[in-house]
Amino acid sequence: MHHIYHTEGLILGSNNFGETGKYYSIFTRDLGMIYASAQGVRKISSKLRFVLQDFSYLKIDFVKGKDFWRITSASKTNKLENLSDPKILEVFSSISRLLKRLLAGEDPNRDLFLDLLNGLSVLEKAETKEELRNIEAIIVLRILNNLGYIGGDETLKDFIKSPFEEELMYKVSENRTKILSQINKALKETHL
Repeated sequence: MHHIYHTEGLILGSNNFGETGKYYSIFTRDLGMIYASAQGVRKISSKLRFVLQDFSYLKIDFVKGKDFWRITSASKTNKLENLSDPKILEVFSSISRLLKRLLAGEDPNRDLFLDLLNGLSVLEKAETKEELRNIEAIIVLRILNNLGYIGGDETLKDFIKSPFEEELMYKVSENRTKILSQINKALKETHL
């Protein structure tokens, strides 16, 4: 009998396999980054078909097989439901690509997970292109900080340590050059 793991997760992307299956990249609260399969999910009769959508935030149950994770059930959390706007989705998609690049394996990082959820909840309220760019910069900066790539720069302290609130996006404009410079430097140091 397999142990069932109950957690919350963000689906960062998926790929089809076989006739009706899919592989998912999922950043979870309790398990870190995992790759899991769902058999038959592309069938019209599948109950999970409309739940397991890319860029959704879900409650998910997994079992660990010998070689891979398998999704046994999933349900919506009714949070982060408004990320489907094309401009917001574009930002979330680039954040997802970054996470898939940086998160190597099953290593839980609750601080990063909660920080990301807070950032995405602010992102889904963004209205202008500048707000989207500013929020993306803060989220990326915080991801890199949570993973240990950002040093103790005093000018960035407020963007990294304070709670992720909407007011932060307005402060980014003044420090944009410094933030982007630090992000680019950190990304270069990752060698990924």
